[in-house]
Amino acid sequence: MDTRQWLETLVAFDTTSRNSNLDLITCVRDDLQQQGVTAWFSHNEERSKANLFATLPATSGPNAGMTQGGIVLSGHTDVVPVDGQKWDTDPFALTEKNGLLYGRGSCDMKGFIATALSLTSEFLAMPRVKPIHLALSYDEEIGCVGVQGMLAELKRRGIRADGCLVGEPTSMQVVVAHKGINAYTCRVHGKAAHSSLTPRGCNAVEHAARLICTIRDMADAYRANGPYDELFDVPFSTMTSNQINGGIALNTIPDLCEFTYEFRNLPGMSPQAMQSQIEAYVHDRLLPAMRAEFAEARIEISNIALSPSLETAEQEAIVALVRALTGDRERRKVAYATEAGLFQEAGVPTIVCGPGSIDHAHRANEFVPIEQLTRCEDFLRKLGRSLQEA
Repeated sequence: MDTRQWLETLVAFDTTSRNSNLDLITCVRDDLQQQGVTAWFSHNEERSKANLFATLPATSGPNAGMTQGGIVLSGHTDVVPVDGQKWDTDPFALTEKNGLLYGRGSCDMKGFIATALSLTSEFLAMPRVKPIHLALSYDEEIGCVGVQGMLAELKRRGIRADGCLVGEPTSMQVVVAHKGINAYTCRVHGKAAHSSLTPRGCNAVEHAARLICTIRDMADAYRANGPYDELFDVPFSTMTSNQINGGIALNTIPDLCEFTYEFRNLPGMSPQAMQSQIEAYVHDRLLPAMRAEFAEARIEISNIALSPSLETAEQEAIVALVRALTGDRERRKVAYATEAGLFQEAGVPTIVCGPGSIDHAHRANEFVPIEQLTRCEDFLRKLGRSLQEA
């Protein structure tokens, strides 16, 4: 299949993160097997989802058949929900209008996956002295969950790559750094009482609000005082509380309040230190105040997403290679997170570059321009040919 046909196929699978992605990756595996390429899965605990990893070995010279080294082409198969969004077309049926291809995931990031898959036969025919690896993950959209199992399996199997290209939508521009993402759920447990008997209760909502305000104070301090990196579109670390639920009635002191918060740290800033500051406030100030009202009050904080930041040095071979192939010399850094930081943490130098714009992801009428897919095809062909001379 060509890129358009692959994208049409991939978009038709509703791989919203709450769903299984097994049908999609089985389709990919079967196509690869028909071309003589073996792919393996790494599943989640429930075996309802899986990552796919496949290696196109070196094809030329004394290295023919070699599976070590080379470049990983990485993409996530899950997409965000369409719930509540007003689409002008069926989000799971690829639709072309005025040179744009509409569909959920067309931009983020099935367009890149489709391009890579469409070129598999060309890659296999090239006289390459290095392998090309395909890495498709699950549950990236809910905190880069799935790829961690893939990376653990790569380590277990002893598979080492020279570099990785994560094809998130960057308008085919080179991105060498992004922030980390760290997300938590907080459950504040107080004591219920009739609101006319306020001293007999412990108001979980009000105490949760104090913690939320503390998180906002920390965020304001980072915004006012830095540290800063002006190459980022948002040049400081950010912290936000984005969901909250608590209380059962107007006249009842709430005994439970739940909220989520996240922070996105600049490379070089310790997310552990940022979280430790929150936990110190909880244990040193907030819990003592709550337990003065109710001895059994407690606060539970659970991590729900943790993905490290990325900052790839210009000296890395993957950076020099992609810059040479694209002609893009600008040093770009972005506020959103990707799986690239996890590949980098696993010892694989990584950059981000793919078709489409992040501005068009996650929203109704998501699209990728056909021109961007064509540019991606040309780039990946050049990348494959560069492995003939590596």
